[in-house]
Amino acid sequence: MIALASDWKDYEVIETGGGMKLERFGSVVLLRPDPQVIWEAPFDMEKYPGLSAVYRRSRSGGGSWEYLKKVPDEFEISWKDLRFVLKLMGFKHTGIFPEQAYNWSKMRNLIKSSGRRIKVLNLFAYTGGASVACAKEGAEVTHVDAAKAMCERAGKNAVLSGLGQKAMRYIVDDCIKFVEREIRRGNRYDAVIMDPPSYGRGPKGEIWKLEDTVFDFVKKTVTLLSDDPLFFLINSYTTGLQPTVTKNIIDIALNGRGNTEAYELALPTGRKNVVLPSGASAFTTFG
Repeated sequence: MIALASDWKDYEVIETGGGMKLERFGSVVLLRPDPQVIWEAPFDMEKYPGLSAVYRRSRSGGGSWEYLKKVPDEFEISWKDLRFVLKLMGFKHTGIFPEQAYNWSKMRNLIKSSGRRIKVLNLFAYTGGASVACAKEGAEVTHVDAAKAMCERAGKNAVLSGLGQKAMRYIVDDCIKFVEREIRRGNRYDAVIMDPPSYGRGPKGEIWKLEDTVFDFVKKTVTLLSDDPLFFLINSYTTGLQPTVTKNIIDIALNGRGNTEAYELALPTGRKNVVLPSGASAFTTFG
């Protein structure tokens, strides 16, 4: 199943091809690499009118932004009633993954229809798109990320979206260690979101490699679910972790509890019948 995040107004994929994607974030137009875009481009995207910046990869690894016109240090875009502050960062990031809007809608609908106060744990929570979406529906959100700057950005996004500065609990920590402490403390959550990186390091140099770690981590994390859970979401950008693999992980960890739907996230593009693959999700609901 392909799940399209097609309800954006401030964001669009204008075109893709030649290992690149041409995107518009509000009035800022960016050209960024995408390793899955192995088809040809219909035109020279570097000559697109209004192009703001191009991310150039370095032969030695990483890369940097080449600015073709002035781009604000920070700029904002909206999705429905949520608002996010963006910034051109290293490793071609902007501070948002627009395809996740599909999951935001699912989570918001579940929380709203539950009729109760939902405790949400968001792990590897980045700049808080999912955290803000859940908090906007009245959920009690714990936002965990190893990077202090990402937690600070999530706080900005919460305020921009009409939530107070204390609308969520922000934890700067290694997610595995945090989960282990929460298990010892006996804390429980009605919903869990995790968006683990393919590879990363915690604040004290802890190494995370997805394929080696994710199954055991999911098994630990499901023990934090309350007696009346609402949902459990795993998202992955690792191309080797297909939707079925992610579904198998969560189904085995939950020992048959819940109903899991697995799908490939994608974004519509300006070319008919061409969508941009953007990761895989496994979404388990209960009840």
